[in-house]
Amino acid sequence: MRLAFCLYKYFPFGGLQRDFLRIACVCQARGHDVRIYTLEWRGNVPPGFEVVFVPVRAWANHCRYRKFSAWVAAELVRRPVDRVVGFNKMPGLDVYYAADPCFEEKARTLRSPFYRYGMRYRHFSACERAVFAPESRTEILMISSVQQPFFSKHYGTPAARFHMLPPGIDPDRRAPPDAAAIRAAFRAEFGLGDDDLLLVQIGSGFKTKGLDRSIQALVALPEALRQRTRLIAIGDDEARPFLRQSEALGLGGRVNILRGRGDIPRFLLGADLLIHPAYYENTGTVLLEAMATGLPVLVTDVCGYAHYVAKADAGCIIASPFAQEALDAALAGMLGNRAARARHAANALAFAAHADIYSLPERAADLILGALPPHPERAV
Repeated sequence: MRLAFCLYKYFPFGGLQRDFLRIACVCQARGHDVRIYTLEWRGNVPPGFEVVFVPVRAWANHCRYRKFSAWVAAELVRRPVDRVVGFNKMPGLDVYYAADPCFEEKARTLRSPFYRYGMRYRHFSACERAVFAPESRTEILMISSVQQPFFSKHYGTPAARFHMLPPGIDPDRRAPPDAAAIRAAFRAEFGLGDDDLLLVQIGSGFKTKGLDRSIQALVALPEALRQRTRLIAIGDDEARPFLRQSEALGLGGRVNILRGRGDIPRFLLGADLLIHPAYYENTGTVLLEAMATGLPVLVTDVCGYAHYVAKADAGCIIASPFAQEALDAALAGMLGNRAARARHAANALAFAAHADIYSLPERAADLILGALPPHPERAV
């Protein structure tokens, strides 16, 4: 098959981007041609991929994305393919990989009613409708059961067009045989003693992921516990607002914010707790990556993969509606109870050894390449 993958932007440290690349590589490994349409690519291009940079410009992102869709549609008339796979919502897709939450639900519950009069809303709403409307031919690869009811509520999407995928963390995230040595070397590098405690928060989009909540929970720790605890956040995002927050709260050097990087497993092995108090999160792949290394997790229940933490008894879940006091108490309780953390760690490792949390790329490729219904008249 000739496959066209559509993605606005690729960068190495985004969860959606990692999933895209792994799925595309599986398709290529099975002998199919991969052509990628994108606005921006940061990082290495795998051998054999044809990357097409869409030459459109606009004053606002939603205008640029609209031009992107139109340009790709015209290009695919000139250079047709067998299947069009989108990792962002846009018209003309055969397959949509649903990594993002329901835009319409967010617009109606988290925004003022006046927001729906703007051009940005109109663009993203129309793109979502193009994918999920009952008359659409797009098949939908779901990675979280949390969001499907919202799409069904707003668009009446037929249930048969949803295809649920298992999680897909990379097997190399599992704790290696020398995990203890890696942990010791990491903690020595970062100046962490035996009694010091390290929180990590990992993921681009610090505001969405609730980094402000994590900083507030850190400052709320009892004094003796707070003096032993550091927080390292990692992601491709603007750090200054959160550094200002930590300085204003007197945390000083206890909060470090690092750019996205390729050695995340070292941080997971070297830390004592993953904190992930997201405002909303379709999945939360890092939760499973932490569990695979034996790192206990503190997470809000809005995350699509939080139920795996509960199922494995690998940490603590903060229930909705969110209350900062509940997060503060849970963090203090987990950091102050070494035995409980050890139990959560053992449970996480046992779960990761047997659960199917690795096969998303292969299953997605199965569906893209052959298991989806044919589209006799795809209008790109």
